[in-house]
Formats: sequence, C-alpha cells, structure tokens
Amino acid sequence: MTPVIANTRFSVLDRSRTREGQDAPEALRDTVRLAGRLEALGYHRFWVSEHHSVPGVAGSAPTVLAAAVAAATSTIRVGTGGVMLPNHRPLVVAEQFGVLESLFPGRIDMGIGRSVGFTDGIRRALGKDKRAVRNPEDFAVQIEELLGWFTGEQSLYPQVHALPAEGLRPAPFVLAMGEGADIAAAAGLPMVVGDLRGRERMLRAVERYREGFRPSVWSDRPYVVVAGTVAVAASEEEARRLLIPEAWSMAHSRTRGVFPPLAPAERIWTLAMTAKEREFYESGLRGHVQGTEEQVAEALESVIAESAADEVLVTTSTYDRDALLESFTRLARIAGLGAGTGS
Repeated sequence: MTPVIANTRFSVLDRSRTREGQDAPEALRDTVRLAGRLEALGYHRFWVSEHHSVPGVAGSAPTVLAAAVAAATSTIRVGTGGVMLPNHRPLVVAEQFGVLESLFPGRIDMGIGRSVGFTDGIRRALGKDKRAVRNPEDFAVQIEELLGWFTGEQSLYPQVHALPAEGLRPAPFVLAMGEGADIAAAAGLPMVVGDLRGRERMLRAVERYREGFRPSVWSDRPYVVVAGTVAVAASEEEARRLLIPEAWSMAHSRTRGVFPPLAPAERIWTLAMTAKEREFYESGLRGHVQGTEEQVAEALESVIAESAADEVLVTTSTYDRDALLESFTRLARIAGLGAGTGS
C-alpha cells in the first residue's frame, strides 16, 4: 500500500443487478447482504442506484433500499448514487432523506443525479421527457430548492416546511455528467465523476470543478469521488472473467434494446455474436482497472495521483457473487481497510 492509496477512501455502489436464475427480490436481498460484508471489510460508504423499468436492475426505489441497508448495518455510510432529481419533487426527496437522517443520524449520503428514464415510454410514465434534462440550469435550480428545504431557506413556497428534514444535514453529492461539474462547483458540493475508462474527460471535469468551486455550508473545499469498475483477482484472466457478464449485458442492450440479467461468463464464451455485438462486447472489456493486486494497486495509484481524488467509488457488477466479494476483499487489502488487510 502506497501513501497515495492509504490516504484515499474506498466505497462501493451496488446496482442490485439481477442474474440468470435469480429474481429481483433476491437481487435486492443480495444488495443488503453485500453491504454488511463490505462494512466488515472496512469500506467507507455503500450506495444504491435508481433505475426504472430495466429488467436487469432491481433497484428502482433507492431511498427505500438505502433504509434497508442502513438498518442492516451500523457503521458504514449509506446513500444513493443517486436519486435522479428530475424524476421527483425536491420537497419529497428532502422529506425522504430527512427520515433517513433521523433514523440513522450521521450515516446518510444524498447522491443526486439528473438522468431520466431510458426510453420515451419510461419518461412518460414518470411524467417527464427529455426536456427535463436538456437545461442544466433547471437541475441547478432543483438542487438549490432541495438544499433549501434542509436549511429552511427555500423561498418558492412560503410557510411550507420539509419535515423532518429542516435543520438536518445528510451529506449531499452531485453525480457529474457534462455540466454537472460546474453545477457541483457553483453549489459548493462534493462531486462524483466517472467512469475510470474515460480518463481525459474525467480529468477535465475534475479540473473545472476545482477551478469553479465555491465554499458552502455543505463543504468548505472541493471533494472529488472518482467512480468506475475495479476487478481484482489472483490472475489477469480471472479478473477479466469478472468483467465478462456486464460487458455482454451492455452489448446486448446496445444492439437489442433490452438490458438482460447477468449471465455466467462460461455461457457467454459459447455465444455466437454478430459483428456489432462483438464490437460492443470487446469495448466493454477495455479500460477498466483490473488484474492482480499488484496491477490494480499500480493502476489505482496512477488514477488517484492524476485526479487527486479524495475517494474511489467502485461500481463493479458480475454474475458470480462469491468472486465479486473476493475482488472487494482483495481491493480492501490493497487499500489497507480494516479486515481487508488480513491482519
């Protein structure tokens, strides 16, 4: 473990991916169990995500799932990566996080993003359309309103209060895509940026964020979380095997419009892919932080040194949950986290 890695926090985002032969309820229960295991390994925070009408993803109600995770753990920070603010009224989001912070004080993170549904049908069902995310200024206004419900300073709705949120302080984060870095900087909030494969774009966003950051009651300095896939195994081949299910799932969705459950690598190896499927599949395997502990430590050292990141948020998904947990255990050892050190 190097000083650069030792001074960096490590956290995990789990998307509650379903697997072949497994239904969505089981995937959600697996997410809760995984949080407990990562807490024991010493990870800093555990986040869940928001997706709607995606067959391969069970996590559609992140604040509900975060409550279950927080109830099943005791020390790890718990939050969302993230709640998609254009899908919700800021008052309702504030109330939900107010309840979470009341029940689990000092442990709740409020990660906020600006994506809406993947298809026109989903967007219509949510009461939104693409215009909901076209103007970044709208997202900035939504964030300002959301934070105002906690401070009691929102002025759009006189004599209306978000209870029990008002006066509480769950930790807010902005998931930065495109203009998100500027929005996070102007609001004085921590920023989550990914993924690790788009290194140059990521570094440009981090630079813009730091240059434009304005201290706020929420954060007196810039705080950068870099997010992406990290796969650690005993060999390069085993680490690559961890990436195969997600790479195929993404290729399938890009070519057929359906995001399927994760399949075992052994079955994917036997598939006859079209040229386009193969192109997307091979692309999905490239650029991640992967390999043996020594190789991953070297790659992380480079990422963290280049970005001066305060934290790494690992977003790895794979079919084999035992192998995934082993990868997290090896990463904990690399980072010198609690039980992950083997001491």
